[in-house]
Amino acid sequence: MRPFLTLHNPAAAQKYYQDKLWFDETFYDLATKHATARPHALALQDGFTKLTWQDVIHHADALARDLIDQGLCGGDRVSVWMSDCITPVIALLACSREGFVCNPSLHKTHTWAEIIERLNRLNTKAFITQPGWGADPDEISIDNLYEQAPSLKVIYEPDTLPKPVKKPDHPPSKTPDHVTYLAFTSGTTGEPKGVMHSANTLLSSVRKLVETWGFDTQTRILTLSPLSHHIAWVAASEWLVCGGVFITNHPPPDVHALDWIVQTGATYVLGVPTHAMDILAEQARRNLPRLGNVSVFYLAGSPIPPSVAEAFIKQGITPQNVYGMTENSSHQYTFPDDSFEIIVGTCGRGGPAYDVCILDPDNPSRYLKTGETGHIAGRGAALMLGYFDNQSASESSFNQDGWFMSGDLGSLDEAGNLTIKGRIKDLIIRGGHNIHPAPIEAVALRHPAVEKAAVFPVPDDRLGEKICIAIIGRITINDLLEHLRREGLSKYDMPEYFARVEAFPLTASGKVLKRTLIDQHRRGELAVAPIKRQTSGLPS
Repeated sequence: MRPFLTLHNPAAAQKYYQDKLWFDETFYDLATKHATARPHALALQDGFTKLTWQDVIHHADALARDLIDQGLCGGDRVSVWMSDCITPVIALLACSREGFVCNPSLHKTHTWAEIIERLNRLNTKAFITQPGWGADPDEISIDNLYEQAPSLKVIYEPDTLPKPVKKPDHPPSKTPDHVTYLAFTSGTTGEPKGVMHSANTLLSSVRKLVETWGFDTQTRILTLSPLSHHIAWVAASEWLVCGGVFITNHPPPDVHALDWIVQTGATYVLGVPTHAMDILAEQARRNLPRLGNVSVFYLAGSPIPPSVAEAFIKQGITPQNVYGMTENSSHQYTFPDDSFEIIVGTCGRGGPAYDVCILDPDNPSRYLKTGETGHIAGRGAALMLGYFDNQSASESSFNQDGWFMSGDLGSLDEAGNLTIKGRIKDLIIRGGHNIHPAPIEAVALRHPAVEKAAVFPVPDDRLGEKICIAIIGRITINDLLEHLRREGLSKYDMPEYFARVEAFPLTASGKVLKRTLIDQHRRGELAVAPIKRQTSGLPS
């Protein structure tokens, strides 16, 4: 096993085991337990493949064996960049079996340049992908990838994945505390950080959530969030704990998400409010009285509109309001018996795997009282094991007492329910897709006709936020868009509104006050013009 520098603390780990927040089980162990108890029960499906629990183990064993044959050893990274088929789930279980580290958080919105940068940063040994994927699928051939990512030992595509014939000739890893899952996220600068989790840190919150909500072997879990997003891996963790069926969002062609939910018999659906709004709109258009067999709808990433919650409750579906980050998973969640006001107005009180406090945003050593708004911080069994190869980020994310600082603003009520008040970090969330202004600004500033640029969010009723770019300079909108495309900016990160200004509001140190720009737009003092452009493939 190759060594990792992590936040793992033996004394804290011992307490987590004593408190029954951590258990001596890996992801692979949980899958094996279900395969032993119910080998022929349906376990995993997409729009083209259905696997029983026994099949899941056979596929994971085959991939694990081939990775070993390719020369991988414990601690080596396996990156996945592909559709929401069942393969990424099999990859995680194969990695869990052998002590490899699965990196499934490579988004379809990434360019090849971004993918190569991540592969090289992780020193990735195995890469699982598919032809025609990503924001610029024709930019590079798979055959040339070995030269640009020299650490790679093997590249798999769907037709070269090993068949479930062979399995390793040694017992599986029995260590649930080593790094198994590594997901990229980004901070306010837009620089991606690799979040490291063990089986125990990922499963600790999920175990109590599953118990609280009564999920079991009859639960059919469908994630609308892609497998490159952390919400999907919360869903996968819930599946491994409860032993139900895990359904990925990879339906057959031309099957609407609503039909996929109904056809699969999903009882528990996970996504962001944009997903829910689209589903409910289609349901209303068809005049359908009920959304299949769904009984619970998990919603995270942005506030739940009251109209969405009401529409679910009217048909017997309980909205589950959830808050968390890749660093600490879904640690806050509402309970089945919570009131409408709690479901819509808060993210609930969560479980014992993660403690939350509120810090003074200007002084992280000062703890605020109940009802006061400040910086949301937390610590506990669900917390990540640190940032991969980024000691400075790991250090700067904690206060002196070891509380992880989220970058979000919120408050706690007397019952421990958390209310989100806003974000400290400069992040735009468009329909669940995180967009960082800094890279867009940096590309815009490369054009000689752009003197200064600032990217900020514009409210949108359906997607939550859209992207506006404000410019000081003589560049036209069309020239700016062409420049951004030419410089390799993903089409998913393209601005949707444009503003030309004479000057930006600045701090004393010369930084643009984006909150002031947002407020100016809200008050009608800053005019922004919608950009007419081709957005094929984007939600709008």
